[in-house]
Amino acid sequence: MQQIRIDFSRSRRAPKWVVPALFALALAFAADVALSFARTVGDLAATEKKLARLDHASFRPARKAAPEELAAARETMQKLSTPWDRLFAALETAAIDQVALLSIEPDPKAGTVTISGDSKDYLAALSYVLNLERADVLTHVQLARHEVRQNDPQRPIAFSVSAGWVKR
Repeated sequence: MQQIRIDFSRSRRAPKWVVPALFALALAFAADVALSFARTVGDLAATEKKLARLDHASFRPARKAAPEELAAARETMQKLSTPWDRLFAALETAAIDQVALLSIEPDPKAGTVTISGDSKDYLAALSYVLNLERADVLTHVQLARHEVRQNDPQRPIAFSVSAGWVKR
C-alpha cells in the first residue's frame, strides 16, 4: 500500500490582485470619510456665523406667568413630589381577600385620604379599617360611611374610610 501525505497547514495563495484592490478600497473609504468631515465642519462654521449675525433684540422675552398658572404649577409639583409609594404600600399591606378597593382619593394639600370599597360583610370592612389603623403612614383612620347594597344579590357592604396621611 502506498503512503499518502496530507498537509493541513498549507494554505492557498491569494491572487496577486487582491492586495492592491483592498488597498484601493481602503483609500476610497478614507477619502469619503475625510470629505464628509470637511463638509460637516463647513456647515458648522456657516451655522455659527448665522447665529452670530442674529439680532438679539429681535427675541422677545418670555411672558410673565399669571398667578393662576403659578398656583397650578405649584400644585402639580406638590403632587409629583408626594411620597405615593408609602401610601400604596400601606394599602397593599392592609388588603384582605373579602375587600375590593374601588377608589383612593388623596388630598395631599390637606394631608388626608378617602378610600372607598366593597366588602362581603360588615366584619370584613371593619377588619380592613383595623388593618389600615396599623399602618404607620395613616392616622385617625375611621369608617366614614357604610351601607348594604340592596340591589346586589350578594348584598355586599359599600364603605368609605377617611384617614390622615402622614407624609415623611
